[in-house]
Amino acid sequence: MLITDLRTIFERDPAARNWLEVLFCYPGLQALVFHRLAHWLYKIGIPFIPRLISHISRFLTGIEIHPGALIGQGVFIDHGMGVVIGETAIVGDYALIYQGVTLGGTGKESGKRHPTLGSHVVVGAGAKVLGNIQIGDRVRIGAGSVVLRDVPSNTTVVGIPGRVTRQNNSSTNVLDHDKVRDVEAEVIRALFERVKALEKQFEELQQSSLSPTELDDELTDNPKSNNSDGIIEDFLDGAGI
Repeated sequence: MLITDLRTIFERDPAARNWLEVLFCYPGLQALVFHRLAHWLYKIGIPFIPRLISHISRFLTGIEIHPGALIGQGVFIDHGMGVVIGETAIVGDYALIYQGVTLGGTGKESGKRHPTLGSHVVVGAGAKVLGNIQIGDRVRIGAGSVVLRDVPSNTTVVGIPGRVTRQNNSSTNVLDHDKVRDVEAEVIRALFERVKALEKQFEELQQSSLSPTELDDELTDNPKSNNSDGIIEDFLDGAGI
């Protein structure tokens, strides 16, 4: 598993130059090594020691992973400062996690209370994934997003709260997590265009003999108006999440 983690770093980080540098200078890898030892002791029921190892790892790397968390192979925590992974979190194989990410809970409930990430998931810097939710395979979560609901596979999520902005991720480059839509800007533009259209219709109403009903029918039949309706509705209802 360590060899797989090392290979993943070389595949995904262009700054990785040699094995010695990666082993001694990559806190994400070091945190995973500490965690795999702590997790093994945790599973066989050893008290105190797993939490102590986790605490030492946090002090040395700035990454906090509870010994109970289940981390798959090939996971890459890039830079990693401020990453927090809760006790019942599950991180799938080949996930990519950037600095400041939190995989946390939303309350004091018992049992499974942290998220489950599928394989090949990318979580951007500063993103928060909270609660017992399911994140599908090959999902990309934009930097700074706050995800509170289940996310289907092969989608891109951005915003607060997180909204799906793209279905069926087609890019093969896992590092393209920055290529996401600005859904808030799209909605603001749609509303702006709607206001301009209404102002134009009002001016036409003042200058013509069209009745308000006929004018409303004309606005409804406008393709641009229908398109903006869909954009606004998708934004307000969470875009299908």
